Amino acid sequence: MMFIRKINPLLSKLLQRIHRQSRHHQVHQRAHCLILASQGVKKRELMNIFRISYKTLYKWFTRWELEGMIGLYNKPGRGEEALFNSSQKAQIKDWAKQEPKQLKNVSQKVQEAWG
Repeated sequence: MMFIRKINPLLSKLLQRIHRQSRHHQVHQRAHCLILASQGVKKRELMNIFRISYKTLYKWFTRWELEGMIGLYNKPGRGEEALFNSSQKAQIKDWAKQEPKQLKNVSQKVQEAWG
């Protein structure tokens, strides 16, 4: 196999539970990938099964080796920052409730209020 150390039976059971019950698709996928890798599935097959690049596979295994179970989960701070704070979101919801069929008007009010 490639990068991962042998997974003991207790870790294997935990990975299988995460694979079956995780609410997060990416965590579910990574756990499944580790299970298959521990069973001897080749890296090329894993790349095809999960439709990922070699670089992504390498990152998954590296994070598993360095961080263990925590490495399965995304780190905070990923994605785009929110455009509006909570009070602005509440105001936008109020406007949308006032004019549910006129979302262009709501959009226009948002543009006028906050640019």
